[in-house]
Amino acid sequence: MTDEPRTRLFVDSPLAEGLSVGLDHERAHFLRHVLRLDRGDAVAVFNGRDGEWLALIDGFGKGWCSLAVRHQRLPQSGEPDLWLLFAPLKKARIDFVAEKATEMGVSRLWPVFTRRTDPNRVNLDRLRAHAVEASEQCERLTVPDLSEPVPLSRALADWPEGRTLFLCAESGAARPVAEAMRERGRGPAALLIGPEGGFEKSELDEISKLSFVVPVGLGPRILRADTAVVAALACWQSLAGDWTADGGELRPPFRSPVEPTV
Repeated sequence: MTDEPRTRLFVDSPLAEGLSVGLDHERAHFLRHVLRLDRGDAVAVFNGRDGEWLALIDGFGKGWCSLAVRHQRLPQSGEPDLWLLFAPLKKARIDFVAEKATEMGVSRLWPVFTRRTDPNRVNLDRLRAHAVEASEQCERLTVPDLSEPVPLSRALADWPEGRTLFLCAESGAARPVAEAMRERGRGPAALLIGPEGGFEKSELDEISKLSFVVPVGLGPRILRADTAVVAALACWQSLAGDWTADGGELRPPFRSPVEPTV
């Protein structure tokens, strides 16, 4: 037995010293038969509200596992308020978007249907599962919200005041992405990535005229939609997000170098 956690799990339950957390069949199976953990082994748990906690396996049963919460490893901290609106992609590519956007720190994933979107259905349970797994792996303390898919026109009609939408435009007038994001600075923001094949010209023109929209270009090469997601998120995080935290540690909390002792 060791107090060093063997894995990291997202849970819905409240977390505090002395509480018990129950895990479902899938999580119990993962701990017992995949990781081969036993009673007394340590895991890290988080719920997006109470920080990260160390918990010990309290017992296994038929299709369940219970954890005893011990102490807090990390307090809950703020994260960038960044949404990702994206046209759904096929199969593994949309899974990739959910995974990488989560790793890159988005606070909301929002599939939107453009005039050229194909496919026109989204498996939200599958997307959420990928987001949860990515959050567990990358050591963030939250899982992104996942909004119901809607036509893009409806999402834009109810757009919240004060949130800049960076439209990643493959054609038409657009500012260099670094210039636009650096000028806007920090604050509520969103990125819009279109479908494979791009927006219809009339659709792009209509979106660009909206007062809260800033069209930006991602360079001289045509990017696939899933590549554009990673490129745009990396630009925003490096210029206006938590990669530029003032005076803060810019690496994962349990990967920072230990101060040398004298």
